[in-house]
Amino acid sequence: MPLRLIFMGTPEFAVPALLAIVGSGHEIVAVYSRAPKPAGRGMQLRPAPVAREAERFGLPIFTPATLRTAGAAATFAGHGADLAVVVAYGLILPRSILDAVPLGCFNLHASLLPRWRGAAPINRAIMAGDAVTGVMVMKMDEGLDTGPIAMAERMPIGQDMIAGELHDALARLGADLIVRALGGLERGALQLVPQASSGVTLAAKLDNRETRIDWARPWKEVHDHCRGLSPFPGAWFEVAQGDGTPVRIRVLRTTKGDGSGPPGQVLDRQFTVACQEGSVRLVEVQRDGRRSMSGEEFLRGATIGPGTPLF
Repeated sequence: MPLRLIFMGTPEFAVPALLAIVGSGHEIVAVYSRAPKPAGRGMQLRPAPVAREAERFGLPIFTPATLRTAGAAATFAGHGADLAVVVAYGLILPRSILDAVPLGCFNLHASLLPRWRGAAPINRAIMAGDAVTGVMVMKMDEGLDTGPIAMAERMPIGQDMIAGELHDALARLGADLIVRALGGLERGALQLVPQASSGVTLAAKLDNRETRIDWARPWKEVHDHCRGLSPFPGAWFEVAQGDGTPVRIRVLRTTKGDGSGPPGQVLDRQFTVACQEGSVRLVEVQRDGRRSMSGEEFLRGATIGPGTPLF
């Protein structure tokens, strides 16, 4: 028998899962998302990606500011759902919500738990130089991504893959996984396994104070830092213009470079930059307020060349 469920999600990452569930035959009785936020030049209120898609399908949408009230719990229970599916929702689910549906709340998380519990698992996996990551469906408890695992899929991280590419690939993989998990739950065949007690790491929310590139690190660490922050919020450096005014440049793609030199020094016309050990080539960059372009194209229109220091 198809399940009645509440879908809880907010950003683009959650959209493929919502669409997959809509097409799976299960009944979505309510969609919970974060409230619209001002965006664009006119700062008009713009619904979250999940709310936008839910509206397209005529699904009832709820955007509470908090779930920690008796009224929120009563409303949640009143939907008469069997369970909730949570994908990057953005609000903590208190015990009153976790207990409000008979089968519980199941979270789709973008890491191989217990590695990278928390807010930014995709970025942190790349920034740490992980070679493999994945998605997991977990039955939620009151801890931070600590519940037992129902299903998992692994995915290799390409050596030059950026966070945006991994985000999209994991969103598609996760959409398939959550539908398979719901099928197992519908048949009464979904088994839960406790998470390992070792190997726990936390994926802290990204902080703008950590986005500046430190050329005094080995090339691999610089490379992983740049691709883990691409395309948003973006790793960056500054370079002095002819009058000494600093200009900020975002780095969107890098790869291993050839050559060495003082950290931060441009080595050639391909935009290879020396690190503490080795070098990275800046494949794609973007000046604030401008379009992105290849590193070589950028150098052709800038007063930067071999020997220029970046900081």
